[in-house]
Amino acid sequence: MRWGVVIAGGSGTRFWPLSSPSQPKQLLPLSGPRSSAQEAVDRLAGFIPAERVLIVTGADLATKLQERLEVPHANYLIEPRAAGTAAALVWATLEAARRDPDATVLSMHADWAISDPAAFIVAADAALSTAEHHQRLVTVGIVPSRPDTGFGYIIGGEPLDAMAQVVARFEEKPQAARALDLLAEGALWNSGLFAWRAADLRREVLLHTPEIAPALPHLDGGDVIGFFHAVRSISIDVGVFERSTAVAMVRGDFPWDDIGTWEALARVRPRDRQGNVTHGEVTLVDCADCIVWNDGPPMVLSGVRELVVVHANQRTLVLERSRAPDLKQTLDALPQAVRELE
Repeated sequence: MRWGVVIAGGSGTRFWPLSSPSQPKQLLPLSGPRSSAQEAVDRLAGFIPAERVLIVTGADLATKLQERLEVPHANYLIEPRAAGTAAALVWATLEAARRDPDATVLSMHADWAISDPAAFIVAADAALSTAEHHQRLVTVGIVPSRPDTGFGYIIGGEPLDAMAQVVARFEEKPQAARALDLLAEGALWNSGLFAWRAADLRREVLLHTPEIAPALPHLDGGDVIGFFHAVRSISIDVGVFERSTAVAMVRGDFPWDDIGTWEALARVRPRDRQGNVTHGEVTLVDCADCIVWNDGPPMVLSGVRELVVVHANQRTLVLERSRAPDLKQTLDALPQAVRELE
């Protein structure tokens, strides 16, 4: 049996002031008319049935996701506390294995933009098949469209078969010059689209992840709270994939983007002839390469370039596009009464 796991936690602070505790990033229509969480579940339709899709999220989000996603309520795994993606995915994987001892899992995040669902399914099927046939952890490497310094890269090694190859190493968020070198070497982006057999993930965690392995008996005994109290927070990338020698890669040749900052909207939403992206009642006069989101009364911009302008939740944000990835630093400098949203 093949299972899907969608990670839908986090607060999305880099989309302040639009993203809020009551309406976080996963519930927002950032790349299209439906929320990114809805798009993630829609993407699996006809490939993995909803009764075998698990949603990992926090208590604050669970009810809102249940209202929007066509997934059985029993398939929502509500974390007692945020403890990193390794703990979340180990829990979800062992839960899939509890229901189906031969489970193979496809793991993804709820904040991606993918404009070619058919090509996504081709890559997902290849990743699951590789996990099943080679008993390895598998990552999907995306063919890069630019030398992006915000993504991790995968350098491939020896081929396993016509679809897959061994991963030689990972390289996380390189400097611009190094990113260009990696593209020249044929490196791929590490998408975070993963596949594994439940038994293989457990094996590699026991071998390589002391932050998680000692807590596994809690899950074996059904003690989820004890498991989350016992683990140390770490990502699945750092805690498992970068340490394991049993990792394979398959190629994903489809448009993919991690909608991580306001800057990403310029890549995933339509732009006008001057490169502007707008949402809501916005009028632009002699503007270029601006990203404007307006949930309020009519907004006018004139004669400006490369700005992010957002009005939402009774807050207005204006910043240079180049500073969008560093929005958290701006938020840390704000008075609490301004920063915090309901």
